Amino acid sequence: MRYHNVDSPQAAAQIVALALVADGQIGQEELTLLDSLNIHEQLQLSRDEMFDVMSEFCRDALSNPHSAWLHDCPLDEREVEQLMARVCCPLLRQRVLDLCLQIVEADGDVAPGESLLLNAAVEHWGLQGHMLRPANDPTVAQAA
Repeated sequence: MRYHNVDSPQAAAQIVALALVADGQIGQEELTLLDSLNIHEQLQLSRDEMFDVMSEFCRDALSNPHSAWLHDCPLDEREVEQLMARVCCPLLRQRVLDLCLQIVEADGDVAPGESLLLNAAVEHWGLQGHMLRPANDPTVAQAA
């Protein structure tokens, strides 16, 4: 697995890429959300750069002999933690977690691999309180 510079747009995009494949597939709902929210712009990447990171991530995950497709998630816990360690800025962590939540919720089902990813992000980044969104939070309506 290639790791990008700490707090770089590419490091954040790798985690978003993991959210896209954490259930073992990339669904049309997730791809539509990726475009409709302009996730690449939110991460300060061009659309092509975002897809390059996603392609690189998938190639690395598939070719890594140490990866275990645990609960559909293409990475083991150690690798997920290493990805999480590449994002240190509190605001970037919150943005990435919000994007991952929206991606995971896009198809209306939270698969075990997606749950593993979200739990790892919340635990590693200490964002337990961030998961509790008020009912009038506009991001709740976006994800539905």
